[in-house]
Amino acid sequence: MTDTTTDRTRWPDDNVRTPEQEQAAKGANVPDAKDLSIEEINPLNAHLFKEHRWQDHFARLRAEDPVHLNEIETAGRYWSVTKYEDVRAVDGDWRTFSSASGITLGPKVTDTPIEGGQVTSFIAQDPPSHGDQRRTVRSVAGPANLRNVEPLIRERASNVLDSLPERETFDWVDTVSIELTTMMLATLFDFPMEDRRKLTRWSDIVFAIPEPGGVVESMTQKRDELMECVAYFERLWEERRKNPGDDLVSMLVHGEATKDKPAAAHLGNLLLLIVGGNDTTRNTMSGSVYGLNKFPDQYDKLTANPDLVPSMVPEIIRWQTPLSYMRRTANHDTELGGKKILKHDQVLMWYVSANRDEDIFPDGDSIDIERHNADRHLSFGYGIHFCMGSRLAELQLRIVWEEILKRFERIEIQREPNRTFSSFVNGYADLPVRVTRK
Repeated sequence: MTDTTTDRTRWPDDNVRTPEQEQAAKGANVPDAKDLSIEEINPLNAHLFKEHRWQDHFARLRAEDPVHLNEIETAGRYWSVTKYEDVRAVDGDWRTFSSASGITLGPKVTDTPIEGGQVTSFIAQDPPSHGDQRRTVRSVAGPANLRNVEPLIRERASNVLDSLPERETFDWVDTVSIELTTMMLATLFDFPMEDRRKLTRWSDIVFAIPEPGGVVESMTQKRDELMECVAYFERLWEERRKNPGDDLVSMLVHGEATKDKPAAAHLGNLLLLIVGGNDTTRNTMSGSVYGLNKFPDQYDKLTANPDLVPSMVPEIIRWQTPLSYMRRTANHDTELGGKKILKHDQVLMWYVSANRDEDIFPDGDSIDIERHNADRHLSFGYGIHFCMGSRLAELQLRIVWEEILKRFERIEIQREPNRTFSSFVNGYADLPVRVTRK
């Protein structure tokens, strides 16, 4: 469960383009990094991630311009921070680099907000309000609760893996990754299990770029479906107000910092927990299968020695980096990497690049399940917004692979996956595989 959300979501009409839409409109034929001048490189284009071609763009930025300025009409000035130490410096300094204006690239900070509701969550806040709301729900991923849910995670993983067809192609994303993470999320919310795929749908549309035939086709559709999410949770809200439990909804309903707010005011926190508990974990789970297939020597090593699973887990999380970046906004003029950052400039901390920084992770594009410092990755962020559900995410991935290695000789991908159309969520739309049982 990752500390992420819709941040401060504005509801534009369908004629207003978001920064990601503006970049996506540039088309799928983004030149290779080697064919661009350094000034032309802008890794925000979602096509680079859908086509899995972002690596060389970031490698050039790390080598030639690690604090890199771009400017587009919808977002104004924004900086891509691509080296490990610089990303940590931004993430660790909330007084200079604020979350309060949002955690994904948005309209220029000085713009008048587009008419309509605004949604926020504790990740899009600075202290003290951030800490007050975060404390309300953090016990769900505390050590005591992890001990309680571990047997349930293992039982569900076993049941799902036992049900997989042999020598028949199926989609690992939908059949395994989504199913396991969504069942876990439904448990954390005490959400009706028969409706659990609604959580998957809401998670998918949070960062979806409207496009014909896409996850959503318009901003209107996106807004309407998220309002369905609000209506559903309003019912749960009232139920838990009268009959509280140990679930996340009850914690928000009765928490000192959150109890006096209606469900609609908590859409940001709800989506934070939905996306964090579903989208990011499932993409790491899928990425583990894809990555080990791309580096079969590491798969062989893991198969020969299942005791390497605990060291494999942080390496996969580093290599996959399920959320590519987080945004901060400069509170005042400052300097980073020799560059003058102006007040209101947006700063993108590219975790997906920092986790490939050659100075910290040699040969970072490769998986090494015995990498000595893999746990230094920044996939969970750094500082006050460090992912509160990091241990739960690691636990789920560890258990799944412990159970996989008991059952299967191999999980083999059948073709390259389709990937999420987003520069924020680094994920998989599908992953066709076949399994061979022991």
